[in-house]
Amino acid sequence: TAYRRQRQMCIRDRMNCHPKKIHLITCNFPTLTLSLYQTKYKNAMQQNIEHPENDACYEGLAVNKGIEQPDPVNPAIAERLKHLKKKTLTADEYVTGIFRGDINILSQAITLVESARIDHQAMAQEVINRCLPNTGKSVRIGITGVPGAGKSTFIEAFGKFLTSEGHKIAVLAIDPSSERSKGSILGDKTRMEELSCDPHAYIRPSPSAGSLGGVARKTREAMLLCEAAGFDIILIETVGVGQSETAVHSMVDFFLLVQIAGAGDELQGIKRGIMEMADSIIINKADGNNITRAELAKVQLQNALHLFPPHESGVEPKVMTCSAYEKTGIKEIWENILHYCSETQQSKYFDIRRSEQAKYWMYETINEQLRNRFYQSQKEQIREAEEKVQHNEESSFAAAFRLLDNYFKEDTKL
Repeated sequence: TAYRRQRQMCIRDRMNCHPKKIHLITCNFPTLTLSLYQTKYKNAMQQNIEHPENDACYEGLAVNKGIEQPDPVNPAIAERLKHLKKKTLTADEYVTGIFRGDINILSQAITLVESARIDHQAMAQEVINRCLPNTGKSVRIGITGVPGAGKSTFIEAFGKFLTSEGHKIAVLAIDPSSERSKGSILGDKTRMEELSCDPHAYIRPSPSAGSLGGVARKTREAMLLCEAAGFDIILIETVGVGQSETAVHSMVDFFLLVQIAGAGDELQGIKRGIMEMADSIIINKADGNNITRAELAKVQLQNALHLFPPHESGVEPKVMTCSAYEKTGIKEIWENILHYCSETQQSKYFDIRRSEQAKYWMYETINEQLRNRFYQSQKEQIREAEEKVQHNEESSFAAAFRLLDNYFKEDTKL
């Protein structure tokens, strides 16, 4: 338009008069023009900025002032949150909430159990002791296998089947912790989208925190709390384990090993370790073009199991195939678990195994407490011993024995 053309001519004349200036031209048009006339002066932008719109030549132009940016956090709310403290529950409130089946209180109780604080540990032991009369009424199933075998996907398909049968299930998923950052993604729950939305299922991911055996140190205590909350089936998913990591076997009634086709031949199955402890082996991902290989792996493992000594439960382990993706073979696996529990309960092996597990975890707790107290009481001495060992002033074994002698002497004085 004529008005726009006239304004552009004025701007051009103004720029010719001041060639070393950088002009910010703002008008009542919906555009903002930033013209950089001489690039060699761009480093001095702040000193050379001029606003020619204030000149009489540009009468009718207006500069809109920006609004002051508000604080992203409401100061009143921030001040209130500073003084807001999370309510600390008493042992009675924890126990009452757990017996009531309150998931939030159950999660807080498990967090209390996993805490390393001394006062939290004392409270956790009181809560567990009061919950013990309501425990032991569930079927405890440990699920382990090599990384990538599809444990989480299988648990979701298996869990949805169990909840459809009227059961309440709790999944204690153990996620590996980083050796470098000591952190853990806790991503197993992400793979269980359907099961995590099921009102009859509870999923609790926990980091392994460097503990061996594929489970966390406090998994057994968390399992007891879940039983007290009314869950009749406890599924414990371990991290991806190898042949020698079998700690989960010492806390469950049924030990299920998840394998995939092509993970090894008959010689691999003959090797002692996690294979001979399994109460059943399933070949997952038996779908599509993989069905033939899964059936071949089933035959190879079944032949290998015949070479093992008879199982102490008296029930011969079975090798089965399934597809967690297509949800096939799930019902047969559950029927096999029920058959195993029925046979072991009739032979009294079910109760004997649980009593042996309780004794095992008593010794494990003693070892853990001794280790923790040793490292807490010998911090300074350990630092001095580390320097001597690193500078070859003392051997590793001599330093270890010296630290232990000091600890026992101090403990005897107390």
